[in-house]
Amino acid sequence: MEVAEQNRRAALERLEDREDRAVQAKRELYAALNATARAYRTAGRDMVLALRRGETVVADALDATRQTYYDQYAQAQMVLGATALDVASEVNQCLGAGYHLVRHLPLDGSGAEPLPRADPQLIQAKRWFAGPLSDAVYLLREALRAELGVNGTPSVEQLQAKAVALSQARAALQQERQQLSEQRQG
Repeated sequence: MEVAEQNRRAALERLEDREDRAVQAKRELYAALNATARAYRTAGRDMVLALRRGETVVADALDATRQTYYDQYAQAQMVLGATALDVASEVNQCLGAGYHLVRHLPLDGSGAEPLPRADPQLIQAKRWFAGPLSDAVYLLREALRAELGVNGTPSVEQLQAKAVALSQARAALQQERQQLSEQRQG
């Protein structure tokens, strides 16, 4: 009986060790996803601010952070729970919208005049990066923390409501971009 009890304890310890390693791996993956999402947003925001200062910028830094983020996002998609995955998906779309905002601004030194600070596209990009996209990255962190069971995080319902609000902000951005495009053409 003593040997059986020792075997049972050893098996229990192995199971607890496996569970601890799985939680730690998830924690590391989520931390990396959070960090790369923040870096991606920051790189885009920095480009917008540089353009506001009249500087010529190159998109290489943004493209590199975007790729790093996508690598982390692809890994996280395989382990995120339903709510966190829904939030991460919306955040991914918001980051993509920010990327497209920046990529449609004249970035290179092709001889084009620098954008005036009052340029509607530049204002739109600055507003997106400072507002909804900043909120999106914060929401991602909250969703990841909630999934890890950290105390004081929003409920599933709160996370879902905030993700819906982000989706609505992204739809409004798309509509605004369409209107700006039509004004430029007409």
